[in-house]
Amino acid sequence: MSDAAIDPITLAVLAGRMEQIADEMDATLFRAAFNPIIAEAHDASHGLYHARTGDTLVQGKSGLPIFVGVMSFAVRAVIDKVRETGETPQDGDIWIFNDAHLGGTHLNDMRLVRPYFRDGELFCWLASVGHWHDLGGGAPGNYNPAAKDAFQEAFVLPPVKLARAGEMDRGVLDIILRNTRLPQSAEGDLNGQLGALDLGVKRMDELLGEYGGGTVSAALDALSDRADTLMRAELDALPDGRWEAEDFLDNDGIVDEALPIRVALEIRGDRMTLDFEGTADRCQGPVNIARPTAVATAYVAIKHIFPMLPANAGVMRAIDVRIPEGSLLSAEFPAPVSGYTETILRMIDVIFAAASQAAPDRVVANAYGTINALSIAGRKKNGQPWVMFSFYGGGHGGSPESDGLNHGSAPISTATIPPMEILEAAYPVMFRQWALRPDSGGAGRHRGGLGAIYEIEVLEENGAEVFLFGERGKHAPKGVAGGSEAATNRFSYQTDDGWAQPPMVSKMRGIQLRQGQAVRLETPGGGGYGPAAERDHEAVARDVERGLLGADAAERLYGRGGAA
Repeated sequence: MSDAAIDPITLAVLAGRMEQIADEMDATLFRAAFNPIIAEAHDASHGLYHARTGDTLVQGKSGLPIFVGVMSFAVRAVIDKVRETGETPQDGDIWIFNDAHLGGTHLNDMRLVRPYFRDGELFCWLASVGHWHDLGGGAPGNYNPAAKDAFQEAFVLPPVKLARAGEMDRGVLDIILRNTRLPQSAEGDLNGQLGALDLGVKRMDELLGEYGGGTVSAALDALSDRADTLMRAELDALPDGRWEAEDFLDNDGIVDEALPIRVALEIRGDRMTLDFEGTADRCQGPVNIARPTAVATAYVAIKHIFPMLPANAGVMRAIDVRIPEGSLLSAEFPAPVSGYTETILRMIDVIFAAASQAAPDRVVANAYGTINALSIAGRKKNGQPWVMFSFYGGGHGGSPESDGLNHGSAPISTATIPPMEILEAAYPVMFRQWALRPDSGGAGRHRGGLGAIYEIEVLEENGAEVFLFGERGKHAPKGVAGGSEAATNRFSYQTDDGWAQPPMVSKMRGIQLRQGQAVRLETPGGGGYGPAAERDHEAVARDVERGLLGADAAERLYGRGGAA
């Protein structure tokens, strides 16, 4: 890229323009997608990536934060594929794949990568990723808690060309659509992603036509350098030292044993090391994650701790992320990874817990720590399959400034929880309850946010099969700075003999429901921040008055029954 100098005003304008391009690509897909996980929950992302390295240059602000770091690995996978095959990318080429061991996250996330050319030369890469509803495998929706390899999770697609110089390869598309229970949804989502990439090309043409390739190249280089400088300044302002933290996953869905995740956070001057030595070895079940996912998760945690940092790979130059070989954080193909969300949430929790010892004013207590991936699937009277996959909210951790958010989305995400009305309109289900869960937030000077209660009844006369992939059923979200832990996750389902719970508490497949029976999720709250004894008396009374905290719980946790 160009070494041309660029003034601060032009740099700020160009940064905003390029962010707007990525944001507009996000919005284009959200409007066009067929499945609610993209259209309503915004489980997708778009960005611009370095022509040679694949590093993140600009990322949209509306998609999932985890994609900020992980999509650079997806672009690098395509760059490596081009190098291996000896191909020369052409304008209009598009690669497509979902291989999580190359591009991170899990197999539901379909990635499209397209080269962008200026004056016949590769200028950067554009990429789109979106969570497709179903890609085959042993469980509708692909969150299979009993999967022992990737093949039991979903159809695995390595990086292949979907389009060559603008011409679609119908054979590749046919293979993809044959390997999903919901081909219409998949093709609709794909067309939405293709439309977003087309828009990105158009907007980049307009930008470079206005400012010139040299100026925009200089801006991209300057933005990466500025991100590095900002990160180092933030680290330099913190004390030197080494701090450790540990937390656990309930189990891997196969063996009912807790799996530790450990981190040692070390700061020396303007550099930080995150060392995950001591984390559990690769396991049989699908809570493993690939190394790209682990590195990207470290970035997400850092971005939360230093919120003013930009979404740019330059941030990571000062960070050394050490992932032990053979651990569940560096699983190799074909290790199952469909439950990656649960593991990266625990990684964020331990990073926050370690950082709270160094800079308690910069972190929040643990959020609820599970997306509770729930699939309800069946066939209608006409034989048509249906799959309702969604994730569910919980409480966020208390912060140095305020109580935690009630019923929020997981901190890996800016996604929204699909509205009850959308789900009921799209699928043969009815929500008997969608409410806050009293007493679920951890006590503290600033209490944790409340979890939620969802009770979902099956209306389809053929019944349905249910798959749950959750966490935090045994190990509660922790408080920080003296705050208390929150309530654990609780899942139950109706049988002919009454309500039952999974043997492994937070994971189960093959739950058979008849028409009129239901499942019930009671999600965790967030941990508390600061000692409970320091909580304002009026705040306790207000929580009791609003039904967020019972009088007995107020007495037990705060030594007050609710009177101000």
